[in-house]
Amino acid sequence: MTLPEATLVGVPAAMGVLAAATPWLVRRLRRDAGYVLAAAFVTLAVALGLAARAPLADEPVTVSWRWMPSLGVSLTLRLDGLAWLFCLLVLAVGALVLSYSARYLSEDGRHGRVYTLLTAFGTAMLGLVLAGDLVLLFVFWELTTILSFLLIGTTGPQAARPAVRALLVTALGGLALLVAVVLLTIAAGTTDVAAVLDAREEVLASPLGPAVAALLILSAVTKSAQFPFHFWLPGAMVAITPVSAYLHAATMVKAGVYLLLRFSAVYAGQPGWSLALLSVGLVTAVLGALQALREYDLKALLAYSTVSQLGLLVAAIGVGTTAALAAAVLHTFAHALFKATLFMLVGVIDQEAGSRDIRTLSGLRRVMPVTATLTGLAGLSLAGVPPLIGFVSKESLFQGFAGAGVFPGAGLVAGALAVAASALTFAYGTRIFFGVFTGPTVQLRLYEPAWPFLAPAAVAAAAGLLLGPAVSLLDPLMRRAVLDAEPWGTPPSFVFWHGLSPELAMSAVTMALGVSLLLARGRTDVALRRLPRLGGTVTFDRTYRGLLDLGGFVGRLDLRAAPGPYLVRPVLGLAALGGAAFALTDAPGAVSGAGDGPARWVVLLLLAAAVAGLAAARSPVAAVGLLGTTGLIVTVWFLLSGAPDVALTLLLVEVLTAVVAAFVLRGPASYPGRPGRGGGALGALAVAVAAGCAATGAVLALTGRRAPSAAGEYFLRNAEPQTGGSNVVNTILVDYRGLDTLGESAVLVAAALGLALLLPGGPGAPARGRLAEAPYAEVLPPAYRLLAPAVAVLSGYLFLRGHNEPGGGFIAALTAGAAVALAQLAGTPLPRWLRGGPLLAAGLLLALAAGLAATLAGRPFLTPLTAPGGWPRTALLFDAGVYALVLGLTVVVVRRLGGVRSASW
Repeated sequence: MTLPEATLVGVPAAMGVLAAATPWLVRRLRRDAGYVLAAAFVTLAVALGLAARAPLADEPVTVSWRWMPSLGVSLTLRLDGLAWLFCLLVLAVGALVLSYSARYLSEDGRHGRVYTLLTAFGTAMLGLVLAGDLVLLFVFWELTTILSFLLIGTTGPQAARPAVRALLVTALGGLALLVAVVLLTIAAGTTDVAAVLDAREEVLASPLGPAVAALLILSAVTKSAQFPFHFWLPGAMVAITPVSAYLHAATMVKAGVYLLLRFSAVYAGQPGWSLALLSVGLVTAVLGALQALREYDLKALLAYSTVSQLGLLVAAIGVGTTAALAAAVLHTFAHALFKATLFMLVGVIDQEAGSRDIRTLSGLRRVMPVTATLTGLAGLSLAGVPPLIGFVSKESLFQGFAGAGVFPGAGLVAGALAVAASALTFAYGTRIFFGVFTGPTVQLRLYEPAWPFLAPAAVAAAAGLLLGPAVSLLDPLMRRAVLDAEPWGTPPSFVFWHGLSPELAMSAVTMALGVSLLLARGRTDVALRRLPRLGGTVTFDRTYRGLLDLGGFVGRLDLRAAPGPYLVRPVLGLAALGGAAFALTDAPGAVSGAGDGPARWVVLLLLAAAVAGLAAARSPVAAVGLLGTTGLIVTVWFLLSGAPDVALTLLLVEVLTAVVAAFVLRGPASYPGRPGRGGGALGALAVAVAAGCAATGAVLALTGRRAPSAAGEYFLRNAEPQTGGSNVVNTILVDYRGLDTLGESAVLVAAALGLALLLPGGPGAPARGRLAEAPYAEVLPPAYRLLAPAVAVLSGYLFLRGHNEPGGGFIAALTAGAAVALAQLAGTPLPRWLRGGPLLAAGLLLALAAGLAATLAGRPFLTPLTAPGGWPRTALLFDAGVYALVLGLTVVVVRRLGGVRSASW
């Protein structure tokens, strides 16, 4: 592996390690951890910049490992010019925001969550722009959505609804991207991003090509807050200022722009693509600028400004010419600089003056001259005034829009709308400065904040000032990024002065209109108040409530106490399936083994008696006991059928179910009401018999021949030679179908988290309710002390033998869980190290480690590996992860339902 390739792998890995270590850093350094994190971001940016010298010379750096070879999916990282541009934004702006946070956040607050999520978000964004495989790109795309939701929610309960809006809207785009990835893979025949871009003709010729384009546009416009999906971004301004400066100015909202630029190599110049992006972008640019001009809250103003500027970027990408794409690339960089600066300075003003309302702020220039200067520089760059970099990028946009040719006169229309949006931008950009810093000084006791607080914004503002005249320094990076977005073009060189040109005239018209709007602020405000607001929130909330009401209507039957209405649909469905099985299959052959021998008939009669007793039970305790009895009888049936693994699992589950029932049943010893008699009972009996007959018929029709399937024959024949294990059930779970088992393990974690949230802990000691008063209460503690060591040894024995004999991680964990349940019944505190949360985390990490070990060895993810000497295999490590996950879930269930009220779980 070459040094650039090692750097390409090392930088995202180091970001992941940094995110994991952030809580520890915050505990040691408190808010000053932001400086350490910022320094790390700068160091990684420099390292990646050294590796980017090859991509800037048209030699992309690529590293790949096989992930899912049967699907052609790989863990591929690819660094080219376009990816390096966005990596630079992620790391450089991230460093500024983190150093800014070190003084924005309170000195005595607990900020570990904010710092950890910000660092994790930076990691996800790096993964997104460096992803060289479509599936990997989608994974990181969704990760940014989840982390954005969590970051918005750090503000408190008032952020819950805006965070949910942001999550649902951007998740809609994520679903669109998932479908696009599937269709694009079918059309191009590969998931490799570079290969997909090279297969441009094949994708465009495919009937799936237009659908892919529409889905990519939908995913991009939801992420980048384009009309009509714009409303989530202003609502997300409830987040603290560092989050707004990082996510909603420089990184997350630019993910949609990155996606469109990346796939411009396929769709640039296509009429449908161009018309859709040009229309959506320009409409969003004008409406967003109008709404920004009517806002008085500075953060809301900047939010709608971001919506408008992103609209210009989307429209420029839609034009599709080399000049327009070059302008979009440069303006992406310029926008990140001046918008992050403005967000940080608004946070300074808010903290110092205690307000963000322009109507209550005036004359701060006299008491905060440095803040005023920096805000003026960033505002002028936003307005497109020379010599700031925003002037150069705005003129480049004008040049790109004037060259639009998607329909006759498109250049004139696009240019006019871009000038209108830019004139409005000039008006609100200068209004920020004149509204806050000029006029009489109202708050005379204010003073300039300390330089460490202002320094990050000062660096970004100075960069915007210096890179305007020196924009040619960015030429190599920008030209390479444009070529990655449009390989067949010849990008223009960026210069500060274009001479007398049409775009200069457009800039002059923009400034003249902007000055006129600024001077006529009073009349402008009156006119704007007459216009409808650029809403969407109310419509979204009404739709959301309507869907919840529809779900309540559909699930109304399931909310009744009586079992009849709840069971009617599954019972009818079961009967329908049974009938379909008879209708669609041939007559079943002889069933061998299912009913042979007197022992099986005895088991069947006992099962019928237990079910009849369960139906006639009048108390919950009797019902639970008889239900457990039916489980034990079925366990015997499995043993007679030669399925000891299934029998062991069912037996342990029945034991734990009985324990859970003992925790839950602390109320009355009888049902609240007696079941009905007469017609109601006979009707229920008839339905039950019909359902049972249908299920029996389906089993006979579908599995009655008892012939092993092709897959079953393969596993029986190859399991031991290929895996070294003679227990076929266990080898399927951990060797052949490890990915399925990992997915099911993730479900266990989700169930444990849900239980922990539904039954939150609090201070207090274990409480067993009426169990402590039971006659057997004095017997349980000594029984636990006697049995616990034996159960622990048995659990370990079952775990180690699972690859060859009945046992394994799942069964062994259930065995240990029985000891945990007995401890709770006995009122004996569990060991301090036995906590559900750490066990669940350790289980997931062990399972992932087993999978990644194969990836690092160049094998598909979760492929079992054998250490030198033949033992142990990574399958054993994976099985240990399953053990920890199942035991962790058992601990959470026992502690929560058993009455333990402690902060840890």
